Amino acid sequence: MNEEELFRTARLLVADHKGLLAMDESNPTCNKRFARLGIPQTVEARRDYRELIVTTPGLCESISGAILCDETIRQKKKDGTPFVQVLSEAGIIPGIKVDSGAKDMAGHPGEKVTEGLDDLRDRVREYSQMGARFAKWRAVITVNDRLPSRGCIEANAQALARYAALCQERGMVPMIEPEVLMDGDYSLERCVEVTEEVLRTVFNQLYRQRVNLQGMILKPNMVLPGLNCPSQEDVNEVADATVNCLLRAVPAAVPGIAFLSGGQSCELASERLNAMNMRFKSRMPWELAFSFARAIQQPALEIWLGQEANTMAAQQALLHRARCNSAARRGEYRAAMEFEQ
Repeated sequence: MNEEELFRTARLLVADHKGLLAMDESNPTCNKRFARLGIPQTVEARRDYRELIVTTPGLCESISGAILCDETIRQKKKDGTPFVQVLSEAGIIPGIKVDSGAKDMAGHPGEKVTEGLDDLRDRVREYSQMGARFAKWRAVITVNDRLPSRGCIEANAQALARYAALCQERGMVPMIEPEVLMDGDYSLERCVEVTEEVLRTVFNQLYRQRVNLQGMILKPNMVLPGLNCPSQEDVNEVADATVNCLLRAVPAAVPGIAFLSGGQSCELASERLNAMNMRFKSRMPWELAFSFARAIQQPALEIWLGQEANTMAAQQALLHRARCNSAARRGEYRAAMEFEQ
């Protein structure tokens, strides 16, 4: 492992007020989104949509890296150019999702554990040879009046740490994604409690597995009340709760934190990220960025609808959302930007 190159890649992923575009949806998830909009659920349609994304002019001005899935990293433009090459030549770092999904956890009804460690060393080697420079592994944590269990938190933290160690062995930056799911009626205070416990456990396991924190990126949830909670705190309250939780749980050695959007609306995800950077910029030891999927892609997908004639308009919508989130990183996002496309 070349430590300096590892650290450099991690820093580049959160540099210059940029963020990451998560385009690593599994094929079943992508097909569901297509089906809701009447888009054919085929390999060709998925390839066409991903080509639309990777060829968006100017995307590199706001996006530092793109997370791909196994199908996408093997795909090419219609002219035969691999997507990885297209991204690299545009100045966007290619990444890859390497977990095999969250599965029901034995002995823990209602909870999941993420699998995919068994052949991970070989897969990381292959993806690295294909041009991926960072990877992602997602764990999901369910919250209710009795969950999460300690066993679930520890099992997922151990898997995240073992994955991270295998990535760094190959010189690939691991993105650590422990997601506290938004589903439920729990309060903001309960989310603070669970998120902090999860993050402390994850970092304890990262230390045990000798993962170098300077060569990783954290991809957590924002601290939010459950979607069905009757009390929904405002943007500034969410910003305060989130950053204070992170300051207590995330070591300063970590170069960057790139939030997942987790089902938030495009505008609200940008507003919350903006508030955090406005209110805490001088106090944060790490860069506070974004790693959004639907919160960047959804408007473009709704415009494209599988029609080539809509490609340019869809790309403009994608670029607009990326620019809004880059502005939020600077603490300069404002609602009026939504009408300035």
